Amino acid sequence: MSAPLGKWLTIHALRNADRTALVDGDTGEQFTYGELDERTTRLASAMKQRGVQPGDRVAIYSLNSPAMLELLFATAKLGAITVMVNFRLTAPEINFILKDSGADLMFASTSLRETAEAALDGTEVREILDLPTAAERIERTRTSFDELLEAGDPTAQFIDVDPETPAVLMYTSGTTGTPKGAMISHTNLFWVSLYHNSFERGLNRYDVNLVTAPLFHIGALAVYTLPSVYWGGANVVLENFNPATWAAAVEEYGVTKAFAVPTMWGALLQSGALDAHDVSSLDVAISGGAPCPIPIIDALQAKGISFTEGFGMTETAAMASTLPGEFVKTHAGSIGRPSTHVNFRAVDEHGRDVGVGEVGELIIQGPSIIKGYWNRPLANEESFKDGWFYSGDLVTFDEDGFYRIVDRKKDMVISGGENVYSVEVEQALIAHPAVGEVAIIGTPHPTWGEAVTAVIVKTEAATADEASLTEEIASYARERLAGYKVPKRIVFLETLPRTVAGKVRKVELREQLSAEVAD
Repeated sequence: MSAPLGKWLTIHALRNADRTALVDGDTGEQFTYGELDERTTRLASAMKQRGVQPGDRVAIYSLNSPAMLELLFATAKLGAITVMVNFRLTAPEINFILKDSGADLMFASTSLRETAEAALDGTEVREILDLPTAAERIERTRTSFDELLEAGDPTAQFIDVDPETPAVLMYTSGTTGTPKGAMISHTNLFWVSLYHNSFERGLNRYDVNLVTAPLFHIGALAVYTLPSVYWGGANVVLENFNPATWAAAVEEYGVTKAFAVPTMWGALLQSGALDAHDVSSLDVAISGGAPCPIPIIDALQAKGISFTEGFGMTETAAMASTLPGEFVKTHAGSIGRPSTHVNFRAVDEHGRDVGVGEVGELIIQGPSIIKGYWNRPLANEESFKDGWFYSGDLVTFDEDGFYRIVDRKKDMVISGGENVYSVEVEQALIAHPAVGEVAIIGTPHPTWGEAVTAVIVKTEAATADEASLTEEIASYARERLAGYKVPKRIVFLETLPRTVAGKVRKVELREQLSAEVAD
């Protein structure tokens, strides 16, 4: 049986009380497992004094900080539920999450206080407590978080928590509509932590993980961070991602593991930070959110860093599959094979398994998969059937069991009755030297129903005017794709709208460009 999240610290406090558990990478302050267990007990006790009960929701709206992890474990000890809130959201977006979750206590970075207060209208939030920024922690500025710590009882005892209950509510990024609160249980986090020991070079109590991706995102929280606590390792937390600071932290703390999205790995290489610091301790880099370009993989492997790509989503508590270093180039673009104890299938619209090379919807089963969304019975009926999660991703698989995403079901373009998979067209166009980024969407067309539309961000090398470039890219596409897959419309933008996970907001693009067609 899995142990609830709050017990993880208590167990390590008994076994490894003096081992470093958490490091504030911005101030250098360090906490052992014994200290962290006591601090989280104090916090839980103080929150209980403020009326937080088992099952209550506690929202955290914060820049990365060690306090976020302390509050997560403190809330878990109470049997309450942490609601992670994206710090890049606007007040109306935060308001929706607070209302939907029914959170009644909120923690917010002092720098985000104004937006937090603007998001409270009509919510059940009784109180906002401040979390110090890195600058305030460096200056030892007191906040209500410090007062909360002092008010708590370090000897407090709490109820036994059912590990099947939610530990975290994490709202989906909303690329396909209104965000939904994924109910991530203690058991889900236990199993995804177990998976990590089967990943490349494993995970153990001697490992040090560097946390720079935003902790409100499932990738940052469940890839290495919580698993490091489960296995008794250490986490070094930085408030923001900065290549120089990142590399300096690897050198100073002997970081061995790190998760980042491809743009972050690219920035580290382009900045020269990995050459300016001794990063030889880093043995595994995991990338997720999007396929990583081969030149980035080559450059990291040349430095002796083992590179692994991972695939997952909020509903799978992150790592549902991995593509280890030995396969990242031979199976480039693949999401790899399922993690330990996770099962994949590809099925047609009737739920029947498809064959090798055929397109089907990816459905996923395993103990790390959530049981459903918060207060979303209809969405639960659609997405969770007979123990399987219907991901909405269209995939193929090969004879060796490697899966490859060809599209999102909702992103597939139907033009003249033909199915056009956006990923296939994107992969063809991205090879053109003038194309820096590309997103394929469908926009209304009077004859074809939908027109295959390419939204492109040009590279610096693109010097031709847009009319000439449009014809050049269309001609390039015609040489590589069937006629019905060639974009009928090409649009150039300065940037593509993205979620914090790096995924393109295609709904937003479709709405914008469809409105232009209507006008």
